[in-house]
Amino acid sequence: MDENILGIIAGVLTSISMIPQLIKVIREKNVEDISLVMLLVLISGLSLWVWYGFKKDELPIILSNAFAVLVNISLLICYMFYRKS
Repeated sequence: MDENILGIIAGVLTSISMIPQLIKVIREKNVEDISLVMLLVLISGLSLWVWYGFKKDELPIILSNAFAVLVNISLLICYMFYRKS
């Protein structure tokens, strides 16, 4: 299998992995079981992957991780909006 295709498939799968969680949070308006620290660490790590992708000029790394950053930032916004004080 071509390594770019492998990278794109891996990137798509990891990028969409948090979408079911985001949908659940939006539907239920409940973020009690989500760890804020996990979200912050994940967003930081994904952002570094985007930076790495730019440094290496690797479009599959850039696109998949940038999408994952957006999904997880959306989850973070939901966390801030729905959390109980």
